[in-house]
Amino acid sequence: MKAIQVGLLGIGTVGSGVFKVLQRNQEEIKRRAGRGIEITMVADLDTARAEAITGGKAKVVKDGREVIANPDIDIVIELIGGYGIAREMVMSAIAAGKHVVTANKALLAVHGTEIFEAAHKKGVMVAFEAAVAGGIPIIKALREGLTANSIQWIAGIINGTTNFILSEMRDKGLDFDVALKDAQRLGYAEADPTFDIEGVDAAHKATIMSAIAFGIPVQFDKAYVEGITKLAAQDIKYAEQLGYRIKLLGITKRTPTGIELRVHPSLVPAKRLIANVEGAMNAVVVQGDAVGTTLYYGKGAGSEPTASAVIADLVDITRLHTADAAHRVPHLAFQPDQMSSEKVLPMSDVVTSYYLRMRVADEAGVLAKVTGILAAAGISIDAMLQREAGEGEKQTDLILLTHSVREGTMNEAIAQMQGLPTVLAPITRIRKEELA
Repeated sequence: MKAIQVGLLGIGTVGSGVFKVLQRNQEEIKRRAGRGIEITMVADLDTARAEAITGGKAKVVKDGREVIANPDIDIVIELIGGYGIAREMVMSAIAAGKHVVTANKALLAVHGTEIFEAAHKKGVMVAFEAAVAGGIPIIKALREGLTANSIQWIAGIINGTTNFILSEMRDKGLDFDVALKDAQRLGYAEADPTFDIEGVDAAHKATIMSAIAFGIPVQFDKAYVEGITKLAAQDIKYAEQLGYRIKLLGITKRTPTGIELRVHPSLVPAKRLIANVEGAMNAVVVQGDAVGTTLYYGKGAGSEPTASAVIADLVDITRLHTADAAHRVPHLAFQPDQMSSEKVLPMSDVVTSYYLRMRVADEAGVLAKVTGILAAAGISIDAMLQREAGEGEKQTDLILLTHSVREGTMNEAIAQMQGLPTVLAPITRIRKEELA
């Protein structure tokens, strides 16, 4: 059977990995797919680099439109990134009747509904395993492996840059700014790390997982997003003393009142497996009603790990290329006419528990005033830690862990405590997730 022909848009870090792995493992991949898979066209602005990588084994062009216009191309891989030209290329490829493979989580989180609707109408597939957690097959697990389950919640370390920074802060006692510079020096963080450290990258991925888990449209604009820039080394130290580690988690959860979709630093019990995921590694925990708790762990980025996911999508499409479109796995796991309109909750309605760190005057009555405000709001205390003031010091740290409470209620209580004359600095609040 004739090999399926693939056009590659962008041959940077991931694109070069895709080309190399496909070349290296082509015989094994052919045995699995049932026919050969060949990248026969590559579009990249740096044509000299593209030609050096492909070694004459693919036609190199500057403009991706040439790839899409080629009637021999069956599948288009989009590895350009971003929302602009990438969206144009993906929509053009769909309109031309070509299947699409993409690693572009930002594009799908923001424009996924439009893209999946267009693909459904045209009878083509859009595959995106590489868009979430690099080489970890979490999309396939959610779409297919766990399809018998009612998914209850997902919590994931889905950004390697922030996990590396938090690991460095914990291991070496570094403050955030120092750990970030280390991450940039070692190549774990970009020169402009904003999307990573502010939680945006993780929120893109959490949005996609939430849509697949609960059969809702992708709704990035409704996600709560908070990064790690305000974390201090002392919070990581106090968390350790209380039996927790701090991780940036992407969380989505089904509740009786709606779907939670949020990204923020979280205290996780040190005994949980996910709390022990260190460095730039990724991990996702999925709780299903039938299977219980499952954990997916591995490299969330990098040339060949991400290429592994891209090529897995190529193989899936190759197998299903001639299948009736109605019998393929739906893009978001649920049939398009069965998508839910369940609302995504605002953060103020989310119920969770909290770590609070307060810099307070070291004098009598301070604790009573703080606990009085919490008690009046119906917030109970789970644990407390108070640092002994050093000789001559007139202030100290007070750390509280609370039981579960609605975020809006906690916001009001924090505002009242912040107004106390004995609270001497902005209160640090970190959410706590037991993941039981």
